[in-house]
Amino acid sequence: MKVLVTGATGFTGGHLARTLAARGDEVRALVRPKSLARFATSDAAAAGVAALPGDLSDSDAVREAVDGVEVVYHIAATYREAGQPDEAYRAVNVEGTRHVLEAALAAGARRVVHCSTGGVHGHVAQPPANEDAPFSPGDIYQVTKLEAEQLAREFGRTRGLDVVVARPIGIYGPGDMRFLKMFRGIARGRFPMLGSCEVFYHLTFIDDLVEGFRLCGEVPAAAGRTYLLAGPTYTTLNELAATMARELGVAPPRWHLPVWPFWTAGLLCELVCVPLRIEPPLYRRRVDFYTKSRAFDTARARQELGYAPRVELAEGIRRTAAWYREQGLL
Repeated sequence: MKVLVTGATGFTGGHLARTLAARGDEVRALVRPKSLARFATSDAAAAGVAALPGDLSDSDAVREAVDGVEVVYHIAATYREAGQPDEAYRAVNVEGTRHVLEAALAAGARRVVHCSTGGVHGHVAQPPANEDAPFSPGDIYQVTKLEAEQLAREFGRTRGLDVVVARPIGIYGPGDMRFLKMFRGIARGRFPMLGSCEVFYHLTFIDDLVEGFRLCGEVPAAAGRTYLLAGPTYTTLNELAATMARELGVAPPRWHLPVWPFWTAGLLCELVCVPLRIEPPLYRRRVDFYTKSRAFDTARARQELGYAPRVELAEGIRRTAAWYREQGLL
């Protein structure tokens, strides 16, 4: 098929683009002009993914990228950045999504797979959550991602475009940098444990997630549906840290500190740093990592898509740690 992947310079979009290309799809990537040089040396480019210069804010560039495409995988988003105003998140995550949807409809694309996030559910009070669990986004990133997926579903319902919404959970694997701090902290015996750490955490290995996206793009029955894409199992945060420690050959973290001083410190850091566009050393959302449960039920994706995540947590941790070692990061 001819497909377009937005966000192909990122971890998830890059993996998806090169996997689809390796399967034989003709893959395009919408790449911001300032990222073209970096993309040219990427694994996706080496796999034959063609870069089209453009930005989600440029509706003309988006229309050109979508022209002649059968399936659009819309992965691009603006993530958390210190001092970025709310309008900047909406411009990319919501209005950028609108541009993609309008372009896909005009071009006659068969389907748009819109990447949302499991974060739209916030704290899962009654785990595991399914797709119909209450929404409780915790920050402007999650708020705008929820707005974008609601826009996508409504666009599909009212305009006749085939839209599938995917909510990935806890993405990790070789190439990911978000979990490096946790791996490195545990390896050096410096990873803080706040509170009881008996909340649930759910990880999804990148290869399993990419397969889930592919199924969202290709399975006819997925039309108009929303799917949680998560790994085979979830664990408590204590168990996750212990699994990482075993792979790293160190003792698991033992000392647990109270939550409230760190949450207060995170609030103060944000109040001082964010207006100055300085990256705060501590965010409240980082403290939320220790207090909010994230555990999800993938039954719908399994039954309707045939989604079957294969990489168990211990194996995924092993592969990720091995990559960090190869890169000299541990």
